[in-house]
Amino acid sequence: MTKSPNRLLATVFGVVYLLVGLLGFTVTGGVSFFDTSGGLLLGLFEVNVFHNVAHLLIGAALLIAGVSNVAAARGVNIAVGAAYLLLGIVGLFLIGTSANILAINAADNVLHFASAAVLLAVGLGADKKVRAARA
Repeated sequence: MTKSPNRLLATVFGVVYLLVGLLGFTVTGGVSFFDTSGGLLLGLFEVNVFHNVAHLLIGAALLIAGVSNVAAARGVNIAVGAAYLLLGIVGLFLIGTSANILAINAADNVLHFASAAVLLAVGLGADKKVRAARA
């Protein structure tokens, strides 16, 4: 796995997002599933139950792809990176509205953009030899 940046990144991000999803439940007591405001994870990131479930699903997808193979890891890194980029852009307009069903705040947006940048950079830029061999 250490020979593939995509597999390593997917595995590490997968574990981190699974932990974040689980930790989120420690601050969302009394918060409804789609509440537009939630508890503060690490005193900074706003989460509700739906946001926690999303982190668990994304973490599981990344981890499974990371331990599978390079192609799966690369594909999931790109897909999740693109989704986070889109969420970061849409999130800029969701804060303070009734459409904010993930309880996103500014700190979440920064983290979503940072995750997107790393996932897309590695997904699109790494493991070129593997892609060339398959082509």
